[in-house]
Amino acid sequence: MALISVHCYPLLRPSSVFARTPVLSRVIRRGTRRPLRRCLCSQYADERQPPDSPQQLERLFSNLNQATMEHEPGSLTSSIFLVAGTTVGAGILAIPAVTQEAGFLASAVTCISCWLYMVVTGLLVAEVNVNTMCELGSGGVSLVSMAMRTLGTFGVRTACLCYLFIHYALLVAYVARSSDIITDSLGIPLWESAALFSLAFGGICYFGSQRLIGAVNGFLVVGILTSFTSLVVVASGNLQWSSLLEANFAAAPQSIPIIALSFVYQNVVPVLCTNLEGDLSKVRTAIIAGTAIPLALFLVWDGVILGTLPGIAGSSTVSDPLELLRSSNGIVGPIVEAFSFLAIGTSYIGFVLGLSDFLADLLKLPSGQNKPLPYLLTLLPPLLLSLLDPEIFFKALDFAGTYGVLVLFGVFPAAMSWSERYSDELEAPVPPIVPGGKLTLSVVMGGALLVIVSEVIKDVIH
Repeated sequence: MALISVHCYPLLRPSSVFARTPVLSRVIRRGTRRPLRRCLCSQYADERQPPDSPQQLERLFSNLNQATMEHEPGSLTSSIFLVAGTTVGAGILAIPAVTQEAGFLASAVTCISCWLYMVVTGLLVAEVNVNTMCELGSGGVSLVSMAMRTLGTFGVRTACLCYLFIHYALLVAYVARSSDIITDSLGIPLWESAALFSLAFGGICYFGSQRLIGAVNGFLVVGILTSFTSLVVVASGNLQWSSLLEANFAAAPQSIPIIALSFVYQNVVPVLCTNLEGDLSKVRTAIIAGTAIPLALFLVWDGVILGTLPGIAGSSTVSDPLELLRSSNGIVGPIVEAFSFLAIGTSYIGFVLGLSDFLADLLKLPSGQNKPLPYLLTLLPPLLLSLLDPEIFFKALDFAGTYGVLVLFGVFPAAMSWSERYSDELEAPVPPIVPGGKLTLSVVMGGALLVIVSEVIKDVIH
């Protein structure tokens, strides 16, 4: 049997096989340019194939296991599960409460619009991230490096503050809610529940390989789908289909911050780009497919809750429809608890990975190596804050969604892409993956700013 091996050749100019991909280059401090080496890897048996062999595979760089020196390409399936798991978080638990006044039909239109918006911003983040990797010549590029390259010092400072605020606020909410669930289930003190959750899921992120984290995420997502299906089957027995047609579009805008928060996954896009070796085609597939799963869950979830409880659609008299459903049906309670815990677990993993990578880049630590300091800074503050205020769950969600998500994952991706595409000082080796040019970017930035200003005005008036 012939031996199979892999050889990589540096690509110094475009070949006929890859004519649609421009040569990647980076700016050297003295102002000269040189091409960034990309791997053209070919598998062969017994003899070397020519560089233009159709069996060659192009990628921006190779993920190598530093212990075994084996190539470990990221799995597209695991990436889809990572996006889906990160997206299906605690935000879904608050959707019925913020959409009940608008009714299901109006909230469904709002939910689909927010999904499209967040898909676009995620693709913009991926585009800027890969271009930044091309210029820096390394993987593991976080939002800090992206903002510095495109928006300068002010952009970096603003992005850092928003990024840290959102991630710590949501991690606090996740630890607080999960510790409540564990305490109710096992009867142990709240601090033990919070510590157990943080150690278990934080340990998976720190010690686990890409394959293990992907497997855990896949298992949790399957659990989410199973518990969700059970919840829908049990709760939909009293579903009143006519109530799903009620709509109050005037009340729909007030639900945008929480719905936008429910679709947050952009924090793991840099992780996707590194794991998938800069392959934007795979990254695009992971983003669209990974967020389509939560979209379907959100619509069904909202429809079942608003359509099951008589007279709740179009009303604001009930503070939490989910609690009302739990009290009216004893079977629903344990299923909701299981679904909530699994949803929080998947989202917690994604946010820990994103924040730890961000802190490692902020601290200028080497990429590709797990260091304890970023994980300690990621895990300990949310654990302590959740213990100081156990009722912080809904407060953290509301504040993060209104003033954090739409700035960092709405305005910033469009601003960075605008600077990258239309600045004479920056290169954009990767072709734009979001069409529409300046019009699309203006709509993205303007939409986010409109919601933020309206929320500020409303808070001031109240």
